Amino acid sequence: MLVFPSSIDLPSRSLRYLTGRLAARRREIGTRWRRLTAGRQALLALAHPRCGDTCTQRAAGFGIGIATACRYRREAVDPLAALAPTLEQTMTTVRKETYVILDGTVLPIDRTAADRPYYSGKKKHHGRNVQGFADPAGRLNWVSDALPGAVHDLTAARTHGIPDALAVDVIKCCADKAYQGAGPAVRVPIRGKNPRGWRRRHNRVHAKIRSLGERATATLKCWRLLRKLRCSTTRITAVVRAVVALELAT
Repeated sequence: MLVFPSSIDLPSRSLRYLTGRLAARRREIGTRWRRLTAGRQALLALAHPRCGDTCTQRAAGFGIGIATACRYRREAVDPLAALAPTLEQTMTTVRKETYVILDGTVLPIDRTAADRPYYSGKKKHHGRNVQGFADPAGRLNWVSDALPGAVHDLTAARTHGIPDALAVDVIKCCADKAYQGAGPAVRVPIRGKNPRGWRRRHNRVHAKIRSLGERATATLKCWRLLRKLRCSTTRITAVVRAVVALELAT
């Protein structure tokens, strides 16, 4: 197998942050020796979601076994995922904001046509539905657990308890037409094919605000692994949460 060096389009502070977390974890469990240093393990773990490299490719590039590469990746992903904020923590944070932006996306996965629960009729591909909050500056600050792609955005929001959490804390939220009927706290565009007058102006202002939330959700796709997930569906939530925790920390 031919091996060549590759670049990772992430700032060095991301590597330093993850290296520090892994080094602290090694001290905590009393690790005496590893094939890779904490810095090299952090580099391997970042290459997985950012570049979308497989375990075989990373094992060859770092000169370790495939099983070791997979274990090193999991050791980095799980602690990062645990650092991602919960919905309750996010509600406490966004109370200081004027409003939040709710948006959902379907992350593509490699599933066959027989896996109907994962097929999104809107996106026309198999995937996992993820809901997210963005602040008025367009920064993603929370993501939900991943649900099957066939789940509608409104159903997903209700499953995660988003409308109830917004109503309890009296937080204003902007969302698209998919969340029609989510409750008084969730503001959506006025329905209609050709709105006129103040309705059109309302929809234009609403679209400008909501575009920041869509841009925040789109940052997930900057991580190439999330453009086509080939891991187990039970691991997708941890991967997405690890990505968000790393984005928030750095």
